[in-house]
Amino acid sequence: MQNSLTLVTIIYYHEKSLELLNEVRSFPITTQGRVVIPEVFKKDKSIVAVCEGKIKILNKLGDRILLDSEVA
Repeated sequence: MQNSLTLVTIIYYHEKSLELLNEVRSFPITTQGRVVIPEVFKKDKSIVAVCEGKIKILNKLGDRILLDSEVA
């Protein structure tokens, strides 16, 4: 049984892209505290993480590719 909504940030890949994406949404939670993500949202996505609240992602895998000479 679902009794309330909770704000979450979902990190995922879309099946047509290798780009790591994220979305902030409110979803229902069960009385046991589990977030219920509707099938319509999960369609064509591979969910990597579900985080509590709104998070600000500063850098994701692939956002910046540094040359070896820039690392030192």
